[in-house]
Amino acid sequence: MGKLTGKTVAIITEKGFEEVELTSPKDALEREGAIVDIVSPQEGKIKSWDSTDWGKEFAVDKSIDKADPNDYHAVVIPGGVINPDYLRRSKEAIDFISHFFDQGKPVAAICHGPQVLIETGKLRGRSVTSFFSVKTDLLNAGAKWSDEECVVDHGLVTSRNPDDLPVFNKKLIEEIQERKHEAPKES
Repeated sequence: MGKLTGKTVAIITEKGFEEVELTSPKDALEREGAIVDIVSPQEGKIKSWDSTDWGKEFAVDKSIDKADPNDYHAVVIPGGVINPDYLRRSKEAIDFISHFFDQGKPVAAICHGPQVLIETGKLRGRSVTSFFSVKTDLLNAGAKWSDEECVVDHGLVTSRNPDDLPVFNKKLIEEIQERKHEAPKES
């Protein structure tokens, strides 16, 4: 039995996600016993980005209109330049992600993934990190940004890039084990 047996996690993504930023957390979560679904505004398959070119295709387990956030214990948002731009255009995706903040469930985003979180309106006063080019966007959304491999703030787990995946995955698993997290009160 793994640390996350009985837990379900949604990886929400669009086409153009950074491949390793989906596969590494998915593998780590599944090794600990979690059931992981790829949830997307798209149906069928979505294509990844692999460093410098298009990568593999991945099957979508549930389209966003058929996925119920109440069925999941946490949500993960991979980066990539293309994925966050498409995701943040989807009201359904933003509503799905917002549910996790509202319910105190873990939210994890890596690289450009935190850019999607801006659309939720839930970052004011929260500590985050990201790929450096997203820093100004996050600061403008009221977040406190720092250049660290992983930042955890009341169930919100963020990291900068694929090099940070080992610590990102470890902290994500820890946050899911802790279950519910109350967001800090705005000051």
